[in-house]
Amino acid sequence: MTTQSINGITVYFVAATGAPLSAEQDALDLIGETYGTGTEMIVVPAQRFAPGFFDLSTRTAGHFFQKLQNYQMRLAILGDISQHMAASKALRDFVGETNRVGHHLFAPDRAALEIVLMRGR
Repeated sequence: MTTQSINGITVYFVAATGAPLSAEQDALDLIGETYGTGTEMIVVPAQRFAPGFFDLSTRTAGHFFQKLQNYQMRLAILGDISQHMAASKALRDFVGETNRVGHHLFAPDRAALEIVLMRGR
């Protein structure tokens, strides 16, 4: 896990390997890992999320996002989730709206994330 500054935004990159993330407690644990670092955004590789995370009917993703929102922490999910999006119109709509608003983000790779952050979102 590393912290870097991108366009003046302190970004915390979660390791690609580790226990699957899904619960609100996992979101709180990530926030705790950033304590004292000045982190403004947590970037989580898509493969770190537990099976079912991207199935919006479980509400797991919504609770995870909401917990970060409650603590005024931005979230970026980094990686290819096209397979999940192909299976769910609701997820496609959620990703589109999330990226449109720009507080939280979905990005296919680090280069795409950096482009969005360089635009000041």
